Amino acid sequence: MEICFILVEPATPENVGAAARALKTMGFASLRLVNPCDYLSPPARWLAHASSDILENATVFHSLEEALHDIDFKIGTTAKKRSVKNDYFPLPDLPDFLTRKKSSLQKTAVVFGREESGLTNEELKLCDLVTTVPLQTSYPSLNLAQAVMLYCYELSKLNYITTEKANKNEQGFSALKEKIKTVLHDTGFKENTNIYPRFFERLNFLGEDDIHLLHSFCNKYLQNKK
Repeated sequence: MEICFILVEPATPENVGAAARALKTMGFASLRLVNPCDYLSPPARWLAHASSDILENATVFHSLEEALHDIDFKIGTTAKKRSVKNDYFPLPDLPDFLTRKKSSLQKTAVVFGREESGLTNEELKLCDLVTTVPLQTSYPSLNLAQAVMLYCYELSKLNYITTEKANKNEQGFSALKEKIKTVLHDTGFKENTNIYPRFFERLNFLGEDDIHLLHSFCNKYLQNKK
């Protein structure tokens, strides 16, 4: 599974540089930036230290939706609970959560918001899962680079877990979501109903075996539909 890290409209070059250093230190290389500050400026390179290659190879996009165009599973981050999602997942449990999906995922992205305001509700809606860092203090605020480092550290544990090669065919997670959309539409669950997004929110919590089971059901349904 390939994991990339996306920073949405980072305003401080130093934060981008420190984030790049966090990626390289923990064995990651893919950084995507949405409408960033001058991420190649000297302050960014100073904080990146020996990780300037991460900055130089970063891909820049004009919107988060563009940055997510080829991502199978999208993980949003937030410091506080929002009404846009019902389920919020703690960071320490994320490696095991992703491991259970095994070969159903090819590319996963972790999305970080702006230093001052984080991700908007609309941006969080683009994510399959919303995660948060459990903190002891009542002032749950982490610097952007600190948050990136924590996620890199936790997700680096995936490097020590043997998983199967990502599934590139019709049994993958992205393909399942498209099939579920068809089934829901055919059975009367429209996009503008409250229950429609809830189906997909719970779908994101399935492990590989259940994903394959739902594929079998959807395939049978679609065959009978013809």
